[in-house]
Amino acid sequence: MTNQPADLDQERVKLRQLVGDFKEEGWEKAWELNVLPWDKLGAPQPPLRTLLESDQQDWPRNGRALVPGCGRGYDAVFIATTLGLDTLAVDISPTAVKAANAFLASSPTVSPGKVAFQEADFFTFSVEDDQRFDLIYDYTFFVAIPPTRRADWGRQMNTLVKPGGFLITLIYPLNPKRDDGPPFFVEKSHYIDVLGESNWERVIEK
Repeated sequence: MTNQPADLDQERVKLRQLVGDFKEEGWEKAWELNVLPWDKLGAPQPPLRTLLESDQQDWPRNGRALVPGCGRGYDAVFIATTLGLDTLAVDISPTAVKAANAFLASSPTVSPGKVAFQEADFFTFSVEDDQRFDLIYDYTFFVAIPPTRRADWGRQMNTLVKPGGFLITLIYPLNPKRDDGPPFFVEKSHYIDVLGESNWERVIEK
């Protein structure tokens, strides 16, 4: 029987080595080598499922959603099928985008054209003002980027989310504190620091 926690720890170490050696290109290397410690569930993240299927918030039911660092696209497909939003999911790795399109092709419940996957760098990604997003979901994308880029993340989120739109973030890991990554150490306040508290209203925190 495989010792899954030990295997995951080894994959995380390998991922850190790849990103450390190749920087942004390390993510493509990770996909090429199947070093994917975040991609073990094979389904949408349970916290996202619980949140969107609850009545805690009146989520948008039309408009556009964005999923940066989408990986294989489980969450993007779930958002599109659950909320009915036209969902764009981006990843810097072409191999990830190829895997996401393969997953989409095997998902018969998705209406044609409802989900699109695109190879793109989130930090240079832009849309016209009338194409800004009603909802953006960050599944640990924030903690995958070097902390020196978090201010850029905040500027992009402020630019890409339309007024009155939603930003959903899955915050992990909260502890223990460590200097290396990914994933890099994070606290809840780190998000507010780069988003700007005056720009946002926190509607749900769990």
